[in-house]
Amino acid sequence: MQLIDLVGSHPERLRVPLMGFPGTQLTQSTIRQNLFDGALQARTCGALVERFEPDAVFTMMDLSVEAEAIGLPVTFPIDESPTVTKHPVTSPTDLDAFGPVDPAVNGRMPVFAETLCRLSGLDVLKGAYVIGPFSLAGLMIGATELAMATVEDWDLVHAAAAYATQVSTAYAEMLSAAGADIVCILEPTAVLISPRAFKRFSGPYIEQVVAALHATAADPMTLLHVCGDSRHLIKAMCRTGVQGLSLDAPMDPVATIEAMPEEVVLVGNVDPVTTMVQSSTDGVAAATEALMMAMAPYPNFVLSTGCDLPPETPLENIKALMQAGRGSPSSSHAGGRARPLDGHQRA
Repeated sequence: MQLIDLVGSHPERLRVPLMGFPGTQLTQSTIRQNLFDGALQARTCGALVERFEPDAVFTMMDLSVEAEAIGLPVTFPIDESPTVTKHPVTSPTDLDAFGPVDPAVNGRMPVFAETLCRLSGLDVLKGAYVIGPFSLAGLMIGATELAMATVEDWDLVHAAAAYATQVSTAYAEMLSAAGADIVCILEPTAVLISPRAFKRFSGPYIEQVVAALHATAADPMTLLHVCGDSRHLIKAMCRTGVQGLSLDAPMDPVATIEAMPEEVVLVGNVDPVTTMVQSSTDGVAAATEALMMAMAPYPNFVLSTGCDLPPETPLENIKALMQAGRGSPSSSHAGGRARPLDGHQRA
């Protein structure tokens, strides 16, 4: 099923907060424990589904999974996201040290496949994450060094991205086979580069991952997430073949959706920190209601958070977001898209 068809088939807005880490509050566990234990992570995700009844639940967001699987050193804080500590690649020949990856055995890739398999009994869409090829290249080379290489060393960037594409594709295909209805490609490092560089060094490799996923028997729905202010990349992101864009909090959702094709879904973008962590339940409800009102004319919209919620997010704030979004009609069932707001015109 296409994501836009799924969105259009629901009489109410879909509500899909990205909330893996706060689930540790429900299972009295740590982030580190969940990232090494598929059974525990499934219990944590299941507890979130039971408590909040989202329309989809994602596994925990971990940008280090593929990096660890290829042999990069990773540190695992108890209750924070893992971190890659060294970026050893400085030339194409350094890539010779990295061999092919088997997602069934390498690193913690099997943990996330097990999580999805254990979630199969839940009557909710299941989502999973893979790192984008350009961002995995950034973990091998260093994000700043990679951005500089897009100007100074094209061969290095293409070689690293090509290898990363093989890794991300193999992992994404395994997640799809394990039960992921939605695969979200995380490409945060792309925010550092220009639209021209994105079209050369990131977009084509994302296209390969997306094409491979849609060629599988499962054919999962696909999303692309670029952190931060990605307004300069929106048109190029839409050309990668993904079915939706996950929008970070700094972005103007109305301006963004007006720049997107109507068949591409926008997912977002309640602020995960300022609103979801630091605000009161009333503040969360007000922010959510304002977003829903602004997006009312657009059928290709899904309510979510701008990124994965921090582990300390108050559970009552997640409840407030879900309640504020409940009952809002999808505009596909209310006359379709209205004229653009605030003078924005479709590109």
